[in-house]
Formats: sequence, structure tokens, C-alpha cells
Amino acid sequence: MNKRKKVLIVGGVAGGASAAARLRRLDEHAEIIMFEKGSYISFANCGLPYYIGGAIEERARLLVQTPKGMEERFNIDVRTKSEVIAVDSSKRTVQVDSAERGLYEESYDELILSPGARPLVPDLPGKENPLIYTVRNIPDIDRIKEQLTSHNNQSSIVIGGGFIGVEMAENLKEAGLNVTLIEGNDQLLTPFDPELAATMAQEMEQHGVNLIFSQRVQGFRTLDQGIGVELSDGTILSADLVVLAIGVTPDTSFLQDSGVALGSRGHILVNEKMESSTPHIYAVGDAIEVKDYIHGTQATIPLAGPANKQGRIVADQIAGLPTTYKGTQGTSIIKVFGITGASTGSNEKTLKRMQKDYRSVIVHPASHASYYPGSSAVTLKLLFTPDGKILGAQAVGYEGVDKRIDDIAVAIHFGGNVRDLTELELSYAPPYSSAKDPVNMVGYAAENIIEGRVDSFTYDQLAERNPTKSVLLDVRSDLEYRNGNIPGSLSIPVDELRQRLDELDTSKEIWVYCQVGLRGYTATQILRQHGYRVKNLSGGYKTYRQVQFKPATVLSGGVDGDHGSNNNNGTNGNEMNKAQETQERIPMDDETKQGSSVNSLDELRIDNELNVCGLSCPGPLIEVKQKMDQLADGQTLRVKASDPGFYEDVKAWATMSGSDVLKLERDKGGVIEAVLAKNNSPVTSHSQQFDKASTMVVFSGELDKAIASFIIANGAAASGRKVTMFFTFWGLNIIRKHEMLQAPAKTGMARMFDKMLPSNSLKLGLSKMNMFGAGSKMIRGLMKKNNVASLEQLMESAIAQGVEIVACQMSMDLMGIQHEELMDQAVIGGVGYYLGQADQANHNLFI
Repeated sequence: MNKRKKVLIVGGVAGGASAAARLRRLDEHAEIIMFEKGSYISFANCGLPYYIGGAIEERARLLVQTPKGMEERFNIDVRTKSEVIAVDSSKRTVQVDSAERGLYEESYDELILSPGARPLVPDLPGKENPLIYTVRNIPDIDRIKEQLTSHNNQSSIVIGGGFIGVEMAENLKEAGLNVTLIEGNDQLLTPFDPELAATMAQEMEQHGVNLIFSQRVQGFRTLDQGIGVELSDGTILSADLVVLAIGVTPDTSFLQDSGVALGSRGHILVNEKMESSTPHIYAVGDAIEVKDYIHGTQATIPLAGPANKQGRIVADQIAGLPTTYKGTQGTSIIKVFGITGASTGSNEKTLKRMQKDYRSVIVHPASHASYYPGSSAVTLKLLFTPDGKILGAQAVGYEGVDKRIDDIAVAIHFGGNVRDLTELELSYAPPYSSAKDPVNMVGYAAENIIEGRVDSFTYDQLAERNPTKSVLLDVRSDLEYRNGNIPGSLSIPVDELRQRLDELDTSKEIWVYCQVGLRGYTATQILRQHGYRVKNLSGGYKTYRQVQFKPATVLSGGVDGDHGSNNNNGTNGNEMNKAQETQERIPMDDETKQGSSVNSLDELRIDNELNVCGLSCPGPLIEVKQKMDQLADGQTLRVKASDPGFYEDVKAWATMSGSDVLKLERDKGGVIEAVLAKNNSPVTSHSQQFDKASTMVVFSGELDKAIASFIIANGAAASGRKVTMFFTFWGLNIIRKHEMLQAPAKTGMARMFDKMLPSNSLKLGLSKMNMFGAGSKMIRGLMKKNNVASLEQLMESAIAQGVEIVACQMSMDLMGIQHEELMDQAVIGGVGYYLGQADQANHNLFI
């Protein structure tokens, strides 16, 4: 008869509890003892935030299994409030500090370690403040719940934009608090690439969560009421409570003298059998290093799914079954209000860090057949090797995100290629998908790249484009182009492209973009077969625009000496949040609202209805424009749309057309409702309502006029305006470089112009009193004496403030000036681009 095994398990929850249950099913006679330093051995730790927000109403639902239930069903000796404080691997014993039994030793034949990870608490001034909370277990969430229910709390600060931080921010908001989330990086949710993370950040902001990026917390202060959080720029924010969610660290300090090998950050090192470096000791869960399934490197991925699988594998090994753990892909998912984000495999940051050669593609298909009500766009990104092996995928959307990422996760597990995605036969009916599922579509797009049928570029490569050797071509409709475009682009709608090919220079590479990439692909095929070198923007303008998202919260950098709060608008934290909530519902200023014919959102007069759910861009905007054209001045239109981009598109369109946005909301299902009022009144027209842009044509190349133009540009930029300076003819001399490594060779008229014209801003003459250059020197001397910035300093300041410098292509061609002669920040554009910018401004100058 075999000896009865004695198995000790340190820690419960996902890994330890699943190991215990599985082992009992495999071995009825084993002696199994589980130690848990808390009171709860198996609870839904992933559900803790949702208990705060009220989605999980009953606390008991968080308890997956109780000690009593574990004992009765599985005959397991469960010892709660018993902390294992040391392991002696040579004697095969553990030392236990028990609330009931005191300090004692327990021997083992096999030991399973599942200690988990504990929240990081940085060593900062004031970290002991009782209003600082972490989220790890049931007692943690009980303390937060008690604080919310027993005090008159109105505001909260969440520190950390990872999964726990985002979930807690959402649920604190759902619980009725004003919420500010502080993240030290420049994006939320770093497992996602920036363009997808931006979508989720925007969703949070649109639901009233204040976001602060690129700020580090320096310490905490005790206030008369609440707690103060000091940021790296000196700003102090106040709140009624703070949730700390900056990450976790393995809870393995009790193993320091055990002989069990630990990684550089304290994780337990294990092999594919989940064995540690010490015989008869296994480890599972958040406290271990595992193998990255795709690359075979070591990784730490604290997820509940892998922990459960690892617990099962350990039980199999102890029971004699040859099960092994192949590694972790890191497949994960998160709810952010109405939107869902999911990922599997590697992201771009990982691939770049590992110096892997990879390709990427982004598509924006509908979640199900667009003609069936309720569809919405899914943003799906795929990463793959040059020969097509799938490396990772990410998706964001309101519906169908989970099943698309799960499909791709399965493909990765079986070593799938992008061609496999094109061949997958997935379930289809109009309410659930399209005949070509989004997974098929991203496979088709990736296959086109690896087969060489299309050359693509990404939004972050736009900065590398050389305007002298390429043309940026927008092939969307004229309405879409006027509603927003990439600076420096030429507009030729794809349906007009064949008739307007003569407008494109065959010697230049054509960089094409449309809204989501599909029309761009069509355009590339037309152009390629007419002899052009061409490539298409992956993900289109939608991705480009999304990644431009920046949080609305801007800090002042001040400090209140009386330990009060100091935030972006001089109000307290509660008022700041209330103001933002109002701004979300009515994105207009007070003056605009007073000019509206509607006084109350609850008493909106609706003259016409329009439902464009299921339509993708530009469909909703086209329908809105057609309907609004039929209305009389002052009439209103209520629009419902499911395309996520419509939220921002309709605001931009209203700005362009001069309409009033009276209401703009998104429900939890992702449906956007907008109420628009037609406004033909010159008093509240487009130019009167929106005066935050200035354009300037600089025709003169004289020093005094150049100085005047940059003084005006700096002042306008400092007041918050978007400034575009269009340099043409003699004005081009202002923005010529002072030094060049090698001057371009010129002949004919270009050479003559080169000898006649000033070579850079330092050589400009005065419009009056030039006196063979003496006048310019005199003016510069007076400016220096009176501490007035020089022209060159004004130019640097303007560029630093974001002033856009545009050089006229036609003037450059006529005068023989080449792009490399101009300052690096100058972009090349034509009169069409200038007129497009001028259309967005009410302040236009000609100098």
C-alpha cells in the first residue's frame, strides 16, 4: 500500500484553492493542509472593484468557497489566520504563525506555494495616512466600502492607471464620487499600445473621470478634511480618500533563507512542471516567473486564468500525471464603462524592446452586420512577423471584442499564421457578426502586407515623411476632409482619383490615408497600377486622430500653503469634477448656451429625429448634413449613432458648420445621442463661437515685418490659439536655415535668386531705413538693449508653443528654394492647405 502523502498549500484564492480541489479529486487519501494568513481562502479578487461600484450588490457573492465548505466537500484541513513565515527545505517543514495555535512547525512531503502578490506602497511622506487604501483582498474592500457608506465622501483620487486603477476609478465613479486618476506614464493601461489605450482613456474622460498623465506622486498630506496628494510639479490635489494601485510585488519575503531560487524582483523560479529549484516544492500564481509562450523568455504575468491552470498542473504532477505548463500569452480583458479592451500576446513596446522584426495592421470593422441594428466599430490591431506568424493582438470596442481576441489567442496557441485567420470559419448571423468576421478581415489586411500587395505606414511614421519626396493624399470625401485632416495633406476623394491622376507627381511617393484604411487600400491599388509608388496608412485617420487624445485636466503647478487643494481651474476638486460633467453634456461655453433657443436640457424641443446606428464613418455625418440642410434656422435635430467616432466627429462638424450642440451623451451600450440646433445667425455663427485659431500669410521678407509677424504669432499661441503661419515668396527667406552642411546645387534662375535673396533671417533688411544693412543692425541692437527677444528667439518661442510653420510649395518651386534649406520644423503645403486652416479661424493676417 502506498504511503499517504502529506501536502501543504501556502495561500488560497486562484492557484492554491484550485490545486487543493484538483488534488483531492485525484487522490482521496492524501492529507492536504491549506494555510491562509487571512480569513478567506477562495474569493473573487477580480470582482472586488465591482462590489464598490454596486454591480455586485451582495458581498457574499465574492466568496467562491468558504473554509467550512472546503472541509466538508474536499476533506481539506483549512487553517485561516495562519501565516507561513519560514520554510526549511532540508527538514521539509514550514513555520506557521497562527492566531489560534501560536507559533509551530508543520512537516510536508510536498509543498505548494501560492502566496500571491501584494500591492506596492512606495516609501513616500505621509504613506501611513488612514485615508490611503489598497485593493488586494476582502478586508481591503470592506474598509473602502465602510469609508464610502459611513462618511459624507464626495471625491476620490486613484493613483495608477493599470487594470486595478482603471477598474477602481470606474467603480468609484459609479458609486457617486468625483474621481481623479493619476498615472505616471503618458497613457493608461500600458499593456495596450497608445492608440488603443487612448480610446479607453477618452471613454473614462467622457464619463467624468479626470485624468492626469505624466505626473508622479511625491507624498501625502493630512488635511483638516480629507487627504492631500502632492504631485511632481508641486500641485496638491485634495480628496476624501485615495486608492493606491501602482502595481504589485511578489509576497515571497518568507522564502529568503529557504533555498528556493528567486528572480531579480523576488518571483519564484519554476520549470514547466511548476517545480521550484528545491525538490518537493512547487509554486503557482502571481508570485512566480513563467515562460512567455511566444518568445520563450521569462515573464511575470499576474492573471487569474494562468494561476488556476498552474494549480491544476501542480496537482497533476503530485498525483503522478505528466501535465506541464507551456507558458503564458498574457491574454487579458478589461471593462471601461461601456467599452471593452482586450489583448493577447506581445504589444509593440515588448517587440521593440526585444528588437524583433515585426509588422502591424489596424482595422475598424463593425461588430456585427452593419445593416442589423446596434452594430458598432471594433478597433482590432494585429502584430506579426514578416512571414506572417502571429505575435499579438489588441482590440477595443463596445461589442464583440472578447470573442475576437479569444479567436486570435487560440490561433497563437497553435502557432498560427495570419493566413490561418483568413481561413477561420466563424459563426455568422447578422446580429452576431458579418460574413467576413473582423478576425478574417484583419487576417486579409495582414496577408496583403506580407504578400506585397500593399505597402503600409503607421501614424507614428508620419513624422519621418519627407514632403519634398512624397505627397500625403487624403482620399476621403470633401465633407470628411473639411471636418478634420492630417496637416499638409492633399484632398482627392477616391471616387475622383482616376480622373485626377494628373494632379499627382509620379516622381514622388504617395502616402494615402482614408478614415479607417479600406478606401485607402482601394486607392493604393488604383495608383500602383498606374505606375505610382504608394503606401496606405494603417488604421486610417481614425487611428491618427485617436492617438492625438490628451486629457482635459491641466495642472497649474501651484501649491496652497494652507494645505488646501490647488487644481487646474482654481476650484476645489468637487467643483472641478462637476464642471467637467456639465461640459460633457453640453460641450459649449456659457455665452453660447445663452445664445441658444433652449434653456434646459430637460425641456429640449426636438423638431426632427435621425437614427444612423449601424452606419460607419462617413455615413453618420453625411446623413446629419443632409438632414440639417433641410431644417430652418433654430430647428433642432436629435441624432442617434453607434459609430464611436461620431462623438468627436459631430462636435467637429458643428464647429465647421456653425451649428449648436445642445446635448451630447453616450449610453452604456455605446449609442451616442446628440441634439443639434441649426444656427444661421451671424451673431452666433461659426466665426463668432469659435475664435481659437489664427492664420497668417507672411509675404514680406523684411526684418521689421518678420519680427511683427512672430510677435503676433507668439501672443496668439500664448492665448491658447492654434496658429498657422504660411510663408510665401520673399517670406520664405525668414525660415531658411542659418547653416547647412552642404548647400544644394542650383542652376539657372534658381542660382540667380540664390545670389539676390537673403540667405537666412540674420541677413534680412528693413522695409525703411535699411542703409545698406546698418538699419537692421541698429534695430537688433535696440531690441537687445531693451530686453526684447530677437527674431530668432521669437521664432524658437513660436515653435515651442506649437505654431505651425508652412512653406508655400509653389513659391519654393518658382524661386528654386529646396526643402532642406528651410528650418526642420517647416512643412510644405499649398494654398489649399492654407485655405483649409483659414476656414477654421476668424483671425487672418497678410504681412
